[in-house]
Amino acid sequence: MVDPRTLPEDRSEAGFGDYKPALGPAQALAEANRCLYCADAPCVQKCPTGIDIPEFIRKISTGNLKGSARTILDANIFGMSCARVCPVEVLCVGGCVYNEMDAPPIAIGRLQRYATDAALAEDWRYFEAGPDSGRSVGLVGGGPASLAAAHELRRRGHACTIYDAGKWLGGLNTTGVAPYKLRADDALAEVAYVLGIGGIAVESGVQVGRDVTWDALLARHDALFIGVGLGADRTLEIPGKELAGIDGAVAFIEKFKLGRVDLAGVQRAVVVGGGNTAVDAVRELVGLGVPEVTMLYRGDEAAMSGYEHEWKAAKIEGVRSLWHTQPTAYVGRDGRVAGLRCVKLGADKRPLPGQEFEVPAKLVLLAIGQARLGELVAGLGGVQLEGGRLVVDADGATGNPRVFAGGDCANGGKEVVNAVAEGKRAALAIDRALTTGASK
Repeated sequence: MVDPRTLPEDRSEAGFGDYKPALGPAQALAEANRCLYCADAPCVQKCPTGIDIPEFIRKISTGNLKGSARTILDANIFGMSCARVCPVEVLCVGGCVYNEMDAPPIAIGRLQRYATDAALAEDWRYFEAGPDSGRSVGLVGGGPASLAAAHELRRRGHACTIYDAGKWLGGLNTTGVAPYKLRADDALAEVAYVLGIGGIAVESGVQVGRDVTWDALLARHDALFIGVGLGADRTLEIPGKELAGIDGAVAFIEKFKLGRVDLAGVQRAVVVGGGNTAVDAVRELVGLGVPEVTMLYRGDEAAMSGYEHEWKAAKIEGVRSLWHTQPTAYVGRDGRVAGLRCVKLGADKRPLPGQEFEVPAKLVLLAIGQARLGELVAGLGGVQLEGGRLVVDADGATGNPRVFAGGDCANGGKEVVNAVAEGKRAALAIDRALTTGASK
């Protein structure tokens, strides 16, 4: 399903505002005119999709907004969402030469949003399906990797069918991105724009292995692309795990983005983990009105994998932290979690004797990673797993010449922009294979 109007209007994410508000025309023009249009463009080198950043900014500065959006979307059809969710501070903006000149870097993400928001609002169409090639590709998973691949394949005339196990397309863009970056309705509007090229069939609620076999898909299509993302949240196997009020962070985020969550009576919440999902979760809990939110992590602040700029914002918003801390059991009361029993860890990550304590909480979210692929690809000849990830080459090819993959299931959980880049690269490789004689 891709119609944003079918989302509940009273869903919990609707109360969040923009973390980085949109630029107005005068602001965008002034910011675009600051760009030095570097010949070597270090900002482009830092962009996984290789958007010609100086070119799209130059077009904004000359009033060619429609051309600016085309430059972006030709390289990255998910340019609208990436403008909002990309960690630009460590990608394009981090590469801006102004960083070496003690001056504010160009607001590349906000300029990209300015152009792509206009493209979607005005429904500017730049791409059309190529002449029918007579070949078809099945794409498993309905997130940005598969959608980007399908769009690229349609530009080359190949028929595409997306098989997705869920109800809503868009992957984590729709169900998992923090709402102060990207709301579900905006994500679905972008999906509808991508599908607007035509000729991309969608079969929702279809789980491979349950509703259709890999053999059936291979018989139905000339090639397959796997872009299924990661699995369910991992759990802590400690006493009390059956108590109510314990949830995976990714699952919890999906619940309040697509519906409502009831946090009445939750005065204290704890998020276990130190990655980007944990940082998003603590900021979202603050935004949902929980008075006391704590991030609990077994390492220290320097060791956490969450982005520094995001954690800095969380601290400003009042999030607390407990470092070098390991949960050992859940504390329950009347069948519901009431806290975490914990122990302090030494520098060697071993528990320190006599350093046990309790942390009160009526809600505990686990952001300690997601399950990797296991039995999903079992029996798919030539496709291998390593560390829970699909093994692919630089073009997304697996050991099976008819099967390609990209996105989180292959890269282990990177950014949306990585998934888009990998989906597009795989689509180009599939096109080469199909046009040089590969067949069923």
